[in-house]
Amino acid sequence: MHSPAKRAAMGFMAAAIAVLTFHQGMWELLHLAAIPGLGMPTWFPMDPVPPLGVPKLLNLCFWGGLYGIVFGLLMPKFTMPLWLCGLITGLIAVVVGMIVVPAIKGLPIGGGWVPLNWVRSFLINGCWGVGLGIIAPFLLPAGPADR
Repeated sequence: MHSPAKRAAMGFMAAAIAVLTFHQGMWELLHLAAIPGLGMPTWFPMDPVPPLGVPKLLNLCFWGGLYGIVFGLLMPKFTMPLWLCGLITGLIAVVVGMIVVPAIKGLPIGGGWVPLNWVRSFLINGCWGVGLGIIAPFLLPAGPADR
């Protein structure tokens, strides 16, 4: 059985990798599709995020990694397929990103209650979550005590 520290570290890594692959992959698909209302700038955004000026992609990897820590710590408790647990994690990230974060920042909650904002967020973060569920078992394979 893996230690909690190793599960947390590998969960962070799996989530960051999922941001760079699945999250950004869906981001680019939405950019290329150019669907009205779902349009996105090109992928791998490097514009600075206030207040520290960290590139947006690193910011996304960091916050995704924090969700990955929790995912890694909870992995032994999951009874559903990991891709589905990852999808649920992605949906939790959507709700937090649309309700909690704007409330903390003093911004309008719910993406302005524009349905396409929710759809975009569900697609990108849901894809990221599925990627997390696919990547995590490669970094944290089940040992004999985990089976």
